[in-house]
Amino acid sequence: METRELTVVAGSFVGFQLLFSVASPRLSTAITPGYGRLPPNKLTEWNSRLVSTVHALIVGLFCLYILWFDDAVNANPVWGDPNLVKLNVAVTCGYLLYDLVLLACNWSSMGDGFFVCHHLAALYAYGYVLTRGVLPYFANFRLISELSTPFVNQRWFFEALKFPRSHRMVVLNGVAMAAVFFLVRIAVMPSYWLSVFATFGTPEFERLGVGAQVAWITSCIALDILNSIWMYKIARGCYKVLTGRGGRGGPGGAEEKPSNNHTD
Repeated sequence: METRELTVVAGSFVGFQLLFSVASPRLSTAITPGYGRLPPNKLTEWNSRLVSTVHALIVGLFCLYILWFDDAVNANPVWGDPNLVKLNVAVTCGYLLYDLVLLACNWSSMGDGFFVCHHLAALYAYGYVLTRGVLPYFANFRLISELSTPFVNQRWFFEALKFPRSHRMVVLNGVAMAAVFFLVRIAVMPSYWLSVFATFGTPEFERLGVGAQVAWITSCIALDILNSIWMYKIARGCYKVLTGRGGRGGPGGAEEKPSNNHTD
């Protein structure tokens, strides 16, 4: 891994930690008085989700820019110029490391095995991108999923502030969350895997070596399984709200949210 990527990973880790511990409490207090009335465990999760939203917006929008304008990556998805993709992946790796530390420090209230598996699978695959510069198109494509995270977090913010689940803003956010989650995490699966299968047997694929091939395929399978589980929970919760079956104390407003802090 080059010095630039190491610096970005470290800077991302420190930056998100400062956002969690310093900026988020001040910003949240200024935005809503309800923040100060939350119990300590919810304050921690609130700050965590605000950081998650900031990360998702940075990475997700940069991902779209690369997808639309980086011709080198799109022309050769396996060995294209990874310069911009590596920067985006480095930011994400720093965030994932920060979040793993946060989960470990608050395991009793925030810990969840699904999220640990998600983060470790992502770090395992992205490690190859950072160290060898391989699979830039596919690494960038996976980061499109971050665009659903702000809606998931906003749903939790509404619930923490005790908005009724029948509130118009809550329902609209929930429907948008289900739609965006489906579009960026589920609907893209056929296109993604067709692109993956198209590389099989090519010289570019063979150059990867067994280690990178296994890391790529197994991590993608694991992430897609997790995304499918989360989509099922979100769709079930959304159905309950739209049909009037999701009461205030029910299992999900517009989503049966994962038990941890976010689905990035």
